[in-house]
Amino acid sequence: MNASPTLDELLGRCTRSALHLEMRDGYGYSSPGFRAWRDGKPFDRTDFDAPWVNLIRATVDRGVVVRRARIVSEPVSDYIRYEHSATPHANLAGGELVRWLPRHRASDLALPGNDFWLFDGGLVRFGLHSGDGEATGYDLSEDPAVVKLCATAFEAVWQRGIDHAEYWPT
Repeated sequence: MNASPTLDELLGRCTRSALHLEMRDGYGYSSPGFRAWRDGKPFDRTDFDAPWVNLIRATVDRGVVVRRARIVSEPVSDYIRYEHSATPHANLAGGELVRWLPRHRASDLALPGNDFWLFDGGLVRFGLHSGDGEATGYDLSEDPAVVKLCATAFEAVWQRGIDHAEYWPT
């Protein structure tokens, strides 16, 4: 690919499905939402989440199914507790479907080395992160073997996953 499309652009081009697999126990500890949650301070999520919610809502309204699966260690990290509490505001509000899979139930699954988005079953966007969970960039792949690995991994996690409404982090 010549250009490096943004996530917004990739979702905008999507016509059928956008799948996101998350496998880390923490992301972006510098997030103001996380810091407020961690410190027990009030935080109005409305403006904070609006760009994402609006993007996903517009994507879903075009008929694209957006699914997110999260593999988490248990007992969960503080960040995962925060993420679970934010999911109704940031993900479900836009129309994403979300499932959680305790890591011990993923031991026998073949998983890629990084989180990823898979768009319309043909383009993978791997998210790259530093050790402390901050985003550092991404890689794109249309390699059929990579697409197949990611599609298979996502579906295996999705099948074993627990719907957000049923999962309570321990």
